[in-house]
Amino acid sequence: MRFLICMFGLVAHLVLAEEPTELYWEDMVPQDFVPSEVSVDHQMNMSQADPNAPVLQSLHNRFVKIPGFVVPLEGTATHTKEFLLVPYFGACIHVPPPPSNQIVHVTFAEGVPIERLYDAVWITGKLTTTRWEGDIASVGYSMKGIAVELFE
Repeated sequence: MRFLICMFGLVAHLVLAEEPTELYWEDMVPQDFVPSEVSVDHQMNMSQADPNAPVLQSLHNRFVKIPGFVVPLEGTATHTKEFLLVPYFGACIHVPPPPSNQIVHVTFAEGVPIERLYDAVWITGKLTTTRWEGDIASVGYSMKGIAVELFE
């Protein structure tokens, strides 16, 4: 029994020791993709340009770390369980959503504290090319988050 516990501990340590690949927003867009022009009218039309933008299938099931800003979707006053990770502050709230290949739908099983929404964060987890549709935007990537830290 002790041997099994030691082996499990070793396997868990090896899995957690894997370094995520740092991924930036430009790395998530196919080279030949040209985003549509985004315009905001005075009536606050927040429609998304390119809601079906192509994603990179080579990023499916990759362990990555991505910087961005949080747009909360579900949680409590202290812990956020579901959010959109976007490349710039105000996306999906104050300005129209970026193309779907520039948004990641992130979930944390237990929720994580996100103290200040105007601060950029790193999100670490398993990225997939699973689409997500919501009231705010169409999303090209999804992630099961395992860590959040301040982007510095």
